[in-house]
Amino acid sequence: METFKKQWQITKNWQLVFPLLGIIILVYSAFKIANAIATDWHFGFLIAFTIICYFILLKITLFLFKKLENKWVVKQRWEMISIFIVFAFTGTSSLYVGRPIIKLLGITKENLNPIVYWILFIIIGLIFYQILLVFFGWVFGQFKFFWEFEKKMLRRFGFKRFID
Repeated sequence: METFKKQWQITKNWQLVFPLLGIIILVYSAFKIANAIATDWHFGFLIAFTIICYFILLKITLFLFKKLENKWVVKQRWEMISIFIVFAFTGTSSLYVGRPIIKLLGITKENLNPIVYWILFIIIGLIFYQILLVFFGWVFGQFKFFWEFEKKMLRRFGFKRFID
């Protein structure tokens, strides 16, 4: 355990929540992927395929950590896990918030051209994504990182004059 704490620069025990939550999210994602691909498989094969998917996702995630470690300025390595978790929650939540809003506005695939529907869906999803990104960043203790990330993203969208 001490080696794990040292590798992820964990100084307080409460910081172990983030690696644990990251592992749970990876296992859940691996199961969802395996279940989507292998819907009619025996449960034992599904579990084996889930384990394979888990290790593939783990390798991809650790590769991304290495690539982004120098690009994102964080004080401790465990904060990278926290940032990845915020991105995961934000992406999923923006869909769950965007769908009811689009229905509330009366926008459906039946009354609009599918291309127009998806363009509007993406725009509404992006609006809520921006709001939720800062909110979840605050919840997970990464407000400063995500506020700077948000300002950078809005500048790229062409809102530079409103930010500076």
